[in-house]
Amino acid sequence: MSHEEVTITKSSELADGEMKQVSAGGTDLLLARVKGKYHAVAAYCPHYGAPLADGVLNGERVVCPWHHSCFNITTGDLQEPPALDALPHYEVKLENDQVIVRIPDDITDRRTPKMTKRDSQDERLFVIAGGGAAGYTAAQTLREDGYKGRVVLITREKRLPYDRPNLSKDYLQGNAKPEWMPLRAAEFYAEYGIEVLHEKEIDQIDTRKQTINFTDGDTLLYNSLLLATGGTPQRLNVPGSDLKNLFVLRSFDDADAIIQAAQPASRAVIIGASFIGMETAASLVLRQLSVTVVAPGQVPFEKTLGNEIGKLIQQAHENHGVQFRLSASAARFEGDDAVKAVVLDSGDRIETDLVILGVGVKPATDFLTGVELLKDRSVIVDQHMRAASGFYAAGDIASFPNPRTGERQRIEHWRTAMQQGRVAAHNMAGKDVSYESVPFFWTQQFDLGLLYVGHTVGWDEIVFEGDVSAHDFLAFYVKADRVQAVAGMNRDKDLAAVEELMRLDQMPSPSQLKHGPVNFLELLSSVKE
Repeated sequence: MSHEEVTITKSSELADGEMKQVSAGGTDLLLARVKGKYHAVAAYCPHYGAPLADGVLNGERVVCPWHHSCFNITTGDLQEPPALDALPHYEVKLENDQVIVRIPDDITDRRTPKMTKRDSQDERLFVIAGGGAAGYTAAQTLREDGYKGRVVLITREKRLPYDRPNLSKDYLQGNAKPEWMPLRAAEFYAEYGIEVLHEKEIDQIDTRKQTINFTDGDTLLYNSLLLATGGTPQRLNVPGSDLKNLFVLRSFDDADAIIQAAQPASRAVIIGASFIGMETAASLVLRQLSVTVVAPGQVPFEKTLGNEIGKLIQQAHENHGVQFRLSASAARFEGDDAVKAVVLDSGDRIETDLVILGVGVKPATDFLTGVELLKDRSVIVDQHMRAASGFYAAGDIASFPNPRTGERQRIEHWRTAMQQGRVAAHNMAGKDVSYESVPFFWTQQFDLGLLYVGHTVGWDEIVFEGDVSAHDFLAFYVKADRVQAVAGMNRDKDLAAVEELMRLDQMPSPSQLKHGPVNFLELLSSVKE
């Protein structure tokens, strides 16, 4: 393979533990110095293209500033999703205080992780039920781990796994094309022997007999199973719930149906101020619809983010024309064939052309026998995502132990599902890997971008640093004198450092945070893994 050697900087310009973006022969690279050695990888995250130099370097680990994918700077290897690909890594050498990088002619911005292929001599069957975040990530990880038996991924949809978080954002707005949405092309599944069963409905899974029965009469007998069926959107049991133009937004088909109904429409009502509901409200406003949000709380996101941040997001929506009917609920829907109005419990009537329900999901586990389920129908798993011998669960349906507090929790976030799918697959493939990741999610509504690291249900207090009204702040959610979660706007680098500090269980105490701003980058640099 031919290459070009390019001198990019002086060795004295980068201190140990530092990284920066450099240009080499017209190509952007990320250069880092770790333990006296220089390393160069691709400059941009293969997930959404964030400049990795704006993230955080902690030892050999690089954290993306936007969605917190993690990579090893010395190899480019992928360590944490939501990215699926690794970074190309380039040879570096020093000559006379100059840092020189060898750039190949066929340079790319990403590389597929090293994966094995199907070996017909290996008769094992590993099944993944669910084609969402956890399911896809597990399929890839099994092949990364050297598993050569059959991998069968079951999905009730006609599509290959796709970028679900984008449905309520760019895709619903019309800014993302359908062909951008699949996580991988069909050729990828064929190359690595990942069989995808489309439009298959599961009738029963018996974890004791290790069988899957489908509604069409087919049966599978598996050696190991990952259940990653996600959540089923809740619907309202009120009069008129069977009218047309009442939608949920969970799938690609749901998004397409909403877009089709929205094109001739002028008014929409969103029931529920959830993240899906509020992102959908923003997207429909950008499609020039008049939007009303109906929700039972006094402020959007009050239980998740608190009053102050909730009011900030509400104000941003109101500035774009969104109307709110809070402390209210839908009593019935009216219309002859399609919905024409939402009648509230107060008796007020809101005329509309379509309604989107964003009132939560329930775990899709009704077909499951042989394991104990919690009251909310979620599956109890251990730190390996194992629920029983040969049976694993991940994503929205999994109730798992928090690795730092031991508290059992269930989280409905895309990246958490990917992390758990990866851990489950490692253990299915024979490794001994515990779930130790830090939860993270993001939301984009109009020009507001909010990142959230950690997880808590309720809090004793919120400690703020910065200016919420200026969209420049960190909010620390304190429970039992411990920071359980942190939300922020325009503090990407800080939040990347916070995730690492949480992972290492080195977050500052609430009293330290109250005594003045903490430099999280300096604090992280002082922590040893």
